[in-house]
Amino acid sequence: MKRRLVEASVYGLDGSVIDKLELPAVFDTPFRPDLIRRVFWALFTHHLQPKGRDPLAGMRTTALSRGVGLGIARLARVKGGGPRAGQAAGVASVVKGRQAHPPKAEKNIWKAVNKKERWLATASAIAATALREVVASRGHRVDKAPSLPLIVSEEIETISKIKDLRQALESLGIMDDVRRAQDGVKRRSGKPRMRGRTKRTPKGPLFVVAEAKGLEKAIENLPGVECVLAKDLSVLHLAPGGQAGRLVVWSRGALNSLPKGVLEVGSRFAA
Repeated sequence: MKRRLVEASVYGLDGSVIDKLELPAVFDTPFRPDLIRRVFWALFTHHLQPKGRDPLAGMRTTALSRGVGLGIARLARVKGGGPRAGQAAGVASVVKGRQAHPPKAEKNIWKAVNKKERWLATASAIAATALREVVASRGHRVDKAPSLPLIVSEEIETISKIKDLRQALESLGIMDDVRRAQDGVKRRSGKPRMRGRTKRTPKGPLFVVAEAKGLEKAIENLPGVECVLAKDLSVLHLAPGGQAGRLVVWSRGALNSLPKGVLEVGSRFAA
């Protein structure tokens, strides 16, 4: 099979082409949005915290049934005196009673996924970052981006000041996407805000680097922008919400630091 992508340009921080390199075969992996979506939600469950009720919730009461012959329902009723006495308790569907079918902490919410299936989904999501129409359909603004995949020299890993990073992003033509994410931050109210989910932030560009040398500090004040090591790259980073096509900025060294299993999957589609 003939390779779709063979050579790509490497850009400097000023936006000029400084080198050419041969792309890994993983960028020729077929685009499988169905597989990416399934693997994403399987991996998403691995971060969920089990939730359940106290097994004795609504059951800590002196209620006992009074039996038959009294002309009242045979529900368990609270003993003693006071306003609570005689009221039904300890059963479902009564005032101050227990829940009928409460969530249980022992419920299995972990979804398993095959190792090779996960590798193939990651490889397919990586290949999707090179498809301009797929990246644009996800909402990213890539009109000014010189090329996709966007590969930058290792100098970008050493940027630790947001001022320098903004200047580099302007030169690379993706600052418009950073502004889109910044302008799309939504302040929530009501129940989500009570529970700590005060903001909803759109996803901006993702930086994939070989080493963390300060870039992670520079992006802290850029909403939606994230940085991840190439060895830790997964579908969770490349396809938020299960939708592939995130705008990714690769450092040159990151292409050689991708997980071994993902590179092996990509080698199957090489010429």
